[in-house]
Amino acid sequence: MTTYVITVPGTFLTDVDDAALSELARRLASHHTDLSETEDVELLTVHEGGAFSVRLEVEAPDRATAEDKAVHLLAGTLEDLGRPEKDAPLGPPAVTGVDGDS
Repeated sequence: MTTYVITVPGTFLTDVDDAALSELARRLASHHTDLSETEDVELLTVHEGGAFSVRLEVEAPDRATAEDKAVHLLAGTLEDLGRPEKDAPLGPPAVTGVDGDS
C-alpha cells in the first residue's frame, strides 16, 4: 500500500463557526500525520467566502482509490457534523503528496 496526501476542496454554503471547524479538524486529525507534516501542509484551510481545503492521508493501492477514500471520509465526517453535501459541496480531489514506502 502507498500513503497519499489528498487535498479535497469545498465550499461551505452556510456559516460555520470556529467550534464547528475545530470539531471537523479534531475528527480528521488521525488522517494528518507524518507525511502531511513532512510535506508542510495544514489539515484544514478556510478562506473568506466559505471556500476550504482539507488535506488527508489515506492508504490505497493507487491514486484513484486514494482520492475516492479521501472524498468519502471527508463527506462522511461533514455529514456526521450536520453539514450535508448540499451545504458543503466538495470539488475534485488532488494528490499533493506520496509515500511509497508504506
